[in-house]
Amino acid sequence: MSFDAAVHAKAIQLDQLTLQSCAAAGSGHPSSALSLGHIVTVLLYHAMRWVPEDPRYPTSDRLVLSEGHAVPIIYAAGADLGIAFGRDLNALRPMQQSDLGTLRAIDSSLEGHPNPAEGFPFFDAATGSLGQGLSVAAGLALAARADGIDKRIYCIIGDGESREGQIWEAADFIIDHRLTSVLPIFNCNKYGQSDAVSAQQSPARLAAKLKAFGYEVFEIDGHAPSEIKAALDAAAAKAQAGTCSAIVAKTVKGWGVPSIQSGGWHGKPVVADKLRQAEEELNATRVGLTSALSGDELRIFPPPEWREPAGTAKEVPSLPEAMRSWDMATTLQTGRLSTRKAFGLALRALGQSSPTVWALDADVKNSTFTEWFANDKAMNERFVECRIAEQNMASVAVGLSAAGKIPFFASFGKFITRAYDQIEMGLLSGANIKVVGSHVGITPSSDGPSQMALPDVAWFRSLSTARDHRGQPGCYVLQPADAYAAYALTIAAAEHHGLCYLRVHRPEVEFLYDDSTEFELGSFEMLTEGRDLMIVSAGYMLHECNKALELLDRAGVDATLIDLYSLPFDRELFLDIANKNGGNILTVEDNFGGGIGSAVSEACTDSGDAFTLTQMTVERLPKSGRTEQDLLKHCGLHAGAIATKAAQICGVTV
Repeated sequence: MSFDAAVHAKAIQLDQLTLQSCAAAGSGHPSSALSLGHIVTVLLYHAMRWVPEDPRYPTSDRLVLSEGHAVPIIYAAGADLGIAFGRDLNALRPMQQSDLGTLRAIDSSLEGHPNPAEGFPFFDAATGSLGQGLSVAAGLALAARADGIDKRIYCIIGDGESREGQIWEAADFIIDHRLTSVLPIFNCNKYGQSDAVSAQQSPARLAAKLKAFGYEVFEIDGHAPSEIKAALDAAAAKAQAGTCSAIVAKTVKGWGVPSIQSGGWHGKPVVADKLRQAEEELNATRVGLTSALSGDELRIFPPPEWREPAGTAKEVPSLPEAMRSWDMATTLQTGRLSTRKAFGLALRALGQSSPTVWALDADVKNSTFTEWFANDKAMNERFVECRIAEQNMASVAVGLSAAGKIPFFASFGKFITRAYDQIEMGLLSGANIKVVGSHVGITPSSDGPSQMALPDVAWFRSLSTARDHRGQPGCYVLQPADAYAAYALTIAAAEHHGLCYLRVHRPEVEFLYDDSTEFELGSFEMLTEGRDLMIVSAGYMLHECNKALELLDRAGVDATLIDLYSLPFDRELFLDIANKNGGNILTVEDNFGGGIGSAVSEACTDSGDAFTLTQMTVERLPKSGRTEQDLLKHCGLHAGAIATKAAQICGVTV
């Protein structure tokens, strides 16, 4: 059988399996999947160097399906090839055609959209929230280049999906970093979910855009096997020559089945009589395309042999040791340092101790102090400047994580909000990413609210209330109050396998702790012990609460001050302390509601005991002010207001 005939035959076989699996599930996107039958066949059965029985083999070529809803065609190939899968990565088994009948079932690894964390490790990241896959591919390519691995990373992107701005953030990024191993493949089947795609996403217009970005573009018929093969071969040659390429493939949504090629079949399974009709149409298509005999056959080529890199991690120095070694002894003696600078010190120390730690930034490295990592010649190749494109940065970090790296990505906390979707997709992927939001709360006073992170604690805390695939909190929200806490919590975040959000602030603040204090995820610290009231805060506001204690002491109020630097936290111990303070709790935070106060409220409610809880948050829209105190007074969160509120709870006047 000729190469073309062999590809047609295999693609039609996969198409039939796709139709059947979606019919069994009662849902799915078979028409989108059928538009990719030939491209997937040439990739998985010919072009990609990989091992079906070991889909995570380190040197294997990778396929990122950004057009995640078309995944049934990959599952069909997986069943045909016996791709290893299963929720227990230590006990994978070959996939069989009977497994296709479990598509989308609650106990199945075959998710409706790709997700390696649910037991299909052929993929590196969860996709389906459109626009993110090309950025993930870029992260995989960065890691491969750093590890000296010659691998190709293919990324399939839908034409409707290409309207997403992140696609073009990633396209820029790939050219910037000369990631020639990444090959974007645009599947142009002309239809989105509810209508035909815009003319702006036509094959000709997409090709023109890609050329303008600096790509060598190959425009092909996505159902012509020889054209697909030739384009893949040409792109590989261009990559060797240092040129980034892209493929724009014209395809038919519902190829081979005329009865489902109208625009109304997106996301609809073909069932009952329609399924029988579709199978008959595919069989008729097969007759006209697979009659040629003799010639090439499909063959999967193995990847290069993997050799484990040498090297071990070194011990991370303490904060004073790091500051002294980097000419900051005078600063150490002042007893004051911002938490963002302490994070920068810890990140540099981590980078020197472990080759798996990476740093990414979005054009604010001189404000987040990731520049201390970037400027260190011993590891600056592991610093990635992502520029003003936070969504791309988050998904690149997911790709790096999939390749075994520990990426910290930083920006102003306000700008991190643009990447909430990408961060959540990373959580669903089981990614080991560390998010760092600087300039949080209302203390970036003079810059105004456009630079202030205010809803961030509530959003990240919502992730902490769920359990991830490892049974641990979906996210740890970490709010250090001083340099020692920020340094220690950065290291703790690196040691934890999972999502962490580290919230650091701009102002220089005095040291509250020293090297004798241990900071652990899920814990908290009691700064002062009282009996009348428990004041709970974190981050910058802890210093303001500390000032309030002096005012309360003069009024005869004996207050406990808790540094709730981690969400979630040890509820039992926390509530024991609250009970020793008469059950009176005041939470203070420099963000909108839904953060610390809500977490404490839930703990109190779930306990069934009686507590009196009062919350102080940012309850009005802030504005610019010349000092931190201007903003604290504007929002009613200065030490005097805190002391007044605390005294009211205790029935006294300050």
